Amino acid sequence: MKNRLKVLRAEKDMTQADLADSLAVSRQTINAIEKGKFDPSLPLAFKMSKLFELPIEEIFQNNE
Repeated sequence: MKNRLKVLRAEKDMTQADLADSLAVSRQTINAIEKGKFDPSLPLAFKMSKLFELPIEEIFQNNE
């Protein structure tokens, strides 16, 4: 799944570790999501949506 996580994180001047701490996941999880190797769970996607104050659809796009 394509996402804008890396760009959004950079706009908030956050490292992968900072974002991981904010979302209670590992830095490796953030890295995998940013690279499109892992799709977040729905609860995690909602946490990201709340953190970045954006609808989920503005963070993630389906590859289809």
